[in-house]
Amino acid sequence: MRHFVIASIRSALIAISIAWLAIAAQADEITAANGHGSSINGAHNEHWPQLLQSRDPWLQAQLRAKLKEIGLDRVAAERRLAVALVDITVMDKPRVAAVNAHEMMYAASLPKIAILLAAFQKAQDGQLEMDAETRALLTQMIRKSSNSAATTMLERVGYSYVADVLQSDRYDLYDEKLNGGLWVGKPYAKKGAWKRDPMYNLSHGATPFQVARFYYLLETGQLVSPTACTEMLEILSKPAIEHKFVRGLNTYRPGSTIYRKSGTWRTYHSDSAVIERDGRRYIAVAMANHPSGSSWLSKVIVAMDDIVFDPANIERDDDPATDLKMMVAPRIIAPLGG
Repeated sequence: MRHFVIASIRSALIAISIAWLAIAAQADEITAANGHGSSINGAHNEHWPQLLQSRDPWLQAQLRAKLKEIGLDRVAAERRLAVALVDITVMDKPRVAAVNAHEMMYAASLPKIAILLAAFQKAQDGQLEMDAETRALLTQMIRKSSNSAATTMLERVGYSYVADVLQSDRYDLYDEKLNGGLWVGKPYAKKGAWKRDPMYNLSHGATPFQVARFYYLLETGQLVSPTACTEMLEILSKPAIEHKFVRGLNTYRPGSTIYRKSGTWRTYHSDSAVIERDGRRYIAVAMANHPSGSSWLSKVIVAMDDIVFDPANIERDDDPATDLKMMVAPRIIAPLGG
């Protein structure tokens, strides 16, 4: 009963925070309409904490222990597996744990979330009509991972526009100081690349940390506008492909609400999601390069879920003494081909 009451109070506080952001967003729109300000070049919203400064040593130790328990610590040490976990049950106090957080990997369809963001940003800028057809294409691109819908939307939004949004001061979702991040430099079709990412020559790339940041910005109403965030979350809901995270949760943790985008190509497997259940909410990202990667990710999500729902973790929600640290700086290595 106590946890239910606390969860209800938190939900109310989150609703108030989002409402506050909506008012701020309306003010920004008025400013923009008067000819002031820039849509994607504004500063970070200081109302919410930065994930880079939110590493939780307790959560980190639990994540490493769980990877060892499920037999994936060695492949993580070999950089064939990279994961990030963010407990956002207390939205203004995110707790982050990650292994190979800044590992830039080929992510297949996962970076379609960048096209989703850029489409809503371009609509906000008044350069794209967010009509029924556009929404339908975006929904097919995310839920069913339609490559034809993704290519249509990528070409409609524009390759350079997507790249500008990802590298903008406002979002910084691809940042060379953090070893890269989300990148879409090629259509999801048998066509040549527009531009591969500057650091690792990847056509569709991501790091777990930057994908986690995408979802945290989405959850706190910071991508485009709070209204756009609500609409993007709806598109990310009801995943139509049941594998990886979805399979693990549906099999072992039924009743979870999942907002998700995954990716698969040859030995590359990735998944990312916001998961909510029984008053708790968290962001999970995992990327693997191995033929067994899909089954790895099904195990990883159950392990992450166990950490979030561990009574010791729940007790820390209201502990003001929880000591959060700076994330470990990325190890930037020589660019990879391919």
